[in-house]
Amino acid sequence: MRTFFVQIKCELGKSYEVASALADAEIASEIYSTAGNYDLLAKFYVDDDEDIGRFVNEKVQSIDGIKDTFTTVTFRAF
Repeated sequence: MRTFFVQIKCELGKSYEVASALADAEIASEIYSTAGNYDLLAKFYVDDDEDIGRFVNEKVQSIDGIKDTFTTVTFRAF
């Protein structure tokens, strides 16, 4: 399994709706509201052979209310 995080910038007033849509889709293992440049931080796991870019494009960025994303791919947990 590969782990990665996506910071999500939402349309104004849509953070809770986006978080609910992510939770309902059951694709993120954890979803947090955040302060700063992005509104949400979501943690994802995918199989080693899955294309992270395609996953983010098709399953995350397609959710209504998302304005921008920033993906961080991780290598190792300590």
